[in-house]
Amino acid sequence: MAVPTTRTSFKAYCLRRLGYPVIDINVDDEQVEDRIDEALLYYQDYHFDGSEKKFIAHAVTATDITNKYITLDTDVIGVVRVLEIGSSLNIASLFNIRYQMHLHDLFDFSNSQNASYVMARRHIEQIEEIFVGQKPIRFNRHTDKLYIDMDWSSDVSAGEYVVIEAYLKTDPDTYGDIWNDRWLQRYATALIKRQWGENLKKMAGIQLPGGITMDGKGIYEEATSELDKLETEMINSYSLPVMDMTN
Repeated sequence: MAVPTTRTSFKAYCLRRLGYPVIDINVDDEQVEDRIDEALLYYQDYHFDGSEKKFIAHAVTATDITNKYITLDTDVIGVVRVLEIGSSLNIASLFNIRYQMHLHDLFDFSNSQNASYVMARRHIEQIEEIFVGQKPIRFNRHTDKLYIDMDWSSDVSAGEYVVIEAYLKTDPDTYGDIWNDRWLQRYATALIKRQWGENLKKMAGIQLPGGITMDGKGIYEEATSELDKLETEMINSYSLPVMDMTN
């Protein structure tokens, strides 16, 4: 079997699974392309291999500050969080708390206990959480806008970096091994099969030479049953556990 590594070879593989070229598959090429796109969207939304978590370093611009939001790439499907902006533990300054703790309390890690250092940092983080709190975020994947509810005029400056923890679609054009995913192959084939049945249903009752009658309804129902099983399999076997994610 030729392993699909491109969209073209994947499409040919799905059609062969349905019987082509022995059987004429009554589906237009554009319909096949649409069903493959539909399968990819479902795969990227629900399969644990369909997306990947990344940390995006975004350099804030004057436009971002004016708009009070950051425009993200269209491949971003969900934002988990924005790393703390302006934390007293992370400010790169000689006088920040972390540097002073290193200077006064930890002369040599090999000869010092680090429990007090860890506890002190946790205590400072807790104080920040109580009195400052996490900056709320809002993100919609269809607008690609990440809103961070903060004072943009004072909390950040143009040129500073904001680090965003997000989930991005896995691009099959970059990672061709996606086309060899067994679940995706079966799901795309079932979608094309359902389209085939949908097309043939329009010609129900028409008898071909030799007394053959096309059973579009049967093909449609069989494909629908396969899709239901595959979607149940996706949720039970291939989806990540439910977690907090703004999308």
